[in-house]
Amino acid sequence: MRLARLGLSVFGVFGAIAATLAVATIWLLLTDPVTVADAVQRRDVSPLVRALAGAIYDAMKGLFKYI
Repeated sequence: MRLARLGLSVFGVFGAIAATLAVATIWLLLTDPVTVADAVQRRDVSPLVRALAGAIYDAMKGLFKYI
């Protein structure tokens, strides 16, 4: 029983992280399509990762300011 709870907890954490990254990617695609298109064309993910990290950071900062 304990292993099942741990498995569900780990699955829940990975699911939350995946959902956050998916929403941030869609948000970035809608708000800054030039960065996404340039990253896809050059096959370089570093600008895309940097923009995603910035978007997630700004969202977390706003959330903590609200709390």
